[in-house]
Amino acid sequence: MADEKLQIIRHSCAHVMAEAIKNLYPGTKIAIGPAIDNGFYYDFEFTTDTKFTETDFPAVEKEMRKILAGNHDFVRKEVSKDEALKLFADEPYKVELINDLPADAVITTYEQDGFMDLCRGPHVANTKEINAQSFKLEKVAGAYWRGDSKRTMLTRIYAVCFEKPNELKDYIKMMEEAEKRDHRKLGQEMDLFHLDSEDPGQIFWHPNGWTIYTVMLDYLRKMIKRDGYQEVNTPAIMPRTLWERSGHWGHYQQNMFITESEKRMFAIKPMNCPGALEIFKSRQRSYKDLPLRLAEFGHDVRNEPSGTLHGVMRVRGFVQDDAHILCTEEQIGPEVAKFCKLLKNVYHDFGFDELVVKFSTMPEDHVGDLATWERAEKALADACTAAGLTYEIQPGEGAFYGPKLEFKLYDCIGREWQCGTIQVDYQLPSAERLDATYIGADNQKHHPVMLHRAILGSFERFLGILIENFAGAFPTWLAFEQVAVVPVSNDFDDYAKEINDKLLAADIRSNAYLSDDNMKSKIKQISMEHRTPYILVVGEKEKADNTVCVRYRFSSQKPQETLKIDDFIKYVQDKVQTHFIGI
Repeated sequence: MADEKLQIIRHSCAHVMAEAIKNLYPGTKIAIGPAIDNGFYYDFEFTTDTKFTETDFPAVEKEMRKILAGNHDFVRKEVSKDEALKLFADEPYKVELINDLPADAVITTYEQDGFMDLCRGPHVANTKEINAQSFKLEKVAGAYWRGDSKRTMLTRIYAVCFEKPNELKDYIKMMEEAEKRDHRKLGQEMDLFHLDSEDPGQIFWHPNGWTIYTVMLDYLRKMIKRDGYQEVNTPAIMPRTLWERSGHWGHYQQNMFITESEKRMFAIKPMNCPGALEIFKSRQRSYKDLPLRLAEFGHDVRNEPSGTLHGVMRVRGFVQDDAHILCTEEQIGPEVAKFCKLLKNVYHDFGFDELVVKFSTMPEDHVGDLATWERAEKALADACTAAGLTYEIQPGEGAFYGPKLEFKLYDCIGREWQCGTIQVDYQLPSAERLDATYIGADNQKHHPVMLHRAILGSFERFLGILIENFAGAFPTWLAFEQVAVVPVSNDFDDYAKEINDKLLAADIRSNAYLSDDNMKSKIKQISMEHRTPYILVVGEKEKADNTVCVRYRFSSQKPQETLKIDDFIKYVQDKVQTHFIGI
């Protein structure tokens, strides 16, 4: 497969970069260097007198190209654990990795141009298979050894790498466009939100951003209500005993904020599923009550490492468009198919019609018998087909309790975002966990199946994706300011206010700009800071005719025109009601 070939090229290029670093900076210790999306990284411990920065990239890239030009073979060799410890005696991070292996382990090394690395491989046969114009060092970051904040902080060098030079050029062009669309920059320019270094990972939503947020929330509420969901709300803080029974205390405690009251320990909820089951268990349920679809826009908090936080995309406090469907095993297929259709409709309304579905199957470390897994996987597969979706298999990538579907969308510059998911869970409702039951048609108690599902993932991250996808120019139905009314001079402020009042009465988000600034300055501000879809210019002629001069945000697509105010209101309402993405 092409993807496998590219991953091999990237990992091989990582070895070349490690060799170049060792050549240029003697005494540097090497750690790990895996291939990742779009390229690779390698972690290094430089000597104390070396301050490696991005200004050093040209020298490293030059040395890498020199190595590649030598047409060196990658030579694989199998060695024993004792031999490996001798070969890498001067590399403490490699020694630690070797010591973690069993005594009888067969260890492989790869060597090119006299540089040897500990590696499972595979690699390209020769450095000539790596195009010298198809890679570029990208950024430097800090990374704790093995992700442990108590261990050494290493220097991580990221690089992008492709098979052909034109693929690298396309990627660089995409990243330049992404930089222009950066939601952190646009969030400040458009006064949507701010982040405070004293409160990392928490978002302060300003009126403009919160308007978009609540529009999204109202929209999702409408969609799920139509689809048979009931909305619930569960406590923000729940006792340790509940988290212990659910299994989160043992597997997720490091990411939970803990508090104590009256000699009892509590956790701020990082997820909503235990709360949903507590609601299910609050009364005796019958098979006639199923499927029971419980939706919660629950505010969750996770103790994410500060170094991983990124604008509104990766935060500590967030709201999921979460839901948990309690159903019988026979209902898994129909419920998943129903969810897939809902997800497609929602994504379409936000302007995303190209989807990739990943099907994650049973991992080696799993619970439950094989027959149950086979039934669950078949139900998921049949549901995808019924919803008109094709999928790619991710073997062994399911959760330990059940298979899952991941839904990935593409933005307008080709980036992939994993957002929606649905997971099949036999474990949380089981007797061993939270022991949820219903009375079946046989008058006996049974444990329901729990489907965990989300469409957007989190409102915060999805809104960040929208900001970058639309470059702040939101479609009319989402825009925090749908219409701006601008008088040609203050002589027409009264008419501008009259028009604005009519728009507000029609539930159109509008503002009248009545300051002493001239008309051109107002229009420039509105266009740059608010990216308002429609600017209505009103003057003597418009007042006399009871009309407005409409300037469309994308004037190249639709030139300005004069309309009766009632006709314009109908036009905007139609765009909002149909969730139209254009102008």
